[in-house]
Amino acid sequence: MHILQPKHVKLKEKEIEELLKKLNISKSQLPKILSTDPALPEECEIGNVIKLERKEEDKINAYYRVVV
Repeated sequence: MHILQPKHVKLKEKEIEELLKKLNISKSQLPKILSTDPALPEECEIGNVIKLERKEEDKINAYYRVVV
């Protein structure tokens, strides 16, 4: 992982359910990320949800993607 690359974390099923309920959306409504993306953790499969953590000044912003 490169220092400028945001941290990619695979979410567990319970975390996915909580996220979707909090945002009131379905998994298909999340932005997509390709399974061939080199930044993904090795154990990722199609249908997994990934959390991207980007540091911006003094806070960490989280973004979510579903692997396609």
